[in-house]
Amino acid sequence: MIDIRQFRYGADNLGYLLSAGTEAMAVDGGDPEGIARHAASAGLTVTLVTNTHSHGDHTSGNRRLLALTGARHVDHRDFARGGRIALGNEEIEVIPAPGHTLDSVVFRAGGSIVTGDTLFNGTIGNCFSGDLPAFYATVRRLRALPDATRVWAGHDYVRDSMAFARRLEPANPHIDAFLAAHDPGRVVSTLGDEKRVNPYLRYDEPPILDLLARAGLPVATDEERWLSLMSIE
Repeated sequence: MIDIRQFRYGADNLGYLLSAGTEAMAVDGGDPEGIARHAASAGLTVTLVTNTHSHGDHTSGNRRLLALTGARHVDHRDFARGGRIALGNEEIEVIPAPGHTLDSVVFRAGGSIVTGDTLFNGTIGNCFSGDLPAFYATVRRLRALPDATRVWAGHDYVRDSMAFARRLEPANPHIDAFLAAHDPGRVVSTLGDEKRVNPYLRYDEPPILDLLARAGLPVATDEERWLSLMSIE
């Protein structure tokens, strides 16, 4: 079993320590002191440091964390075609996730995914890569995972994302419950939750289809609906 510990840093960034047995891997370790302190107190050896993508707010802690722990850096770009990372007696699947950036990856650990800026709790990241079809394929791939899958994202944007979701779907009864469950000290949701409130996973739901049709946007296919949704500000 892989344990996931979340570390908040900056205004809203979220980094992670994944562990199995006594071995641990840091992902987007922007709080190196906090991660190293927790690892020491929990009897964990941090052996690997990696990232979900190459943006500076996610990689800023790498050098310090490597110095504090003696861990080895694994470049996430080495997993452009996917792969697996051994951690203790467990394995972590690396899922290529182009869209937010071309080098984005998602780490799937048991019933959890660490998504960086690809999928947030309640929304998705900006498409800085410019490759919207690739981003759609990534979202569709993640959306197909089991509803019980826990989503550990790279930022806490829950309140702003739910304000946008409510603007699109003012009658959605699940938004209030999603907000009530929000804990800034432990920001997590499930894919089932996301399918109830996240507009970018609800592109084939009737309220979203009606919204797009009223706006005169293309809705003939799922991909057209998602691309149309991405054009709404």
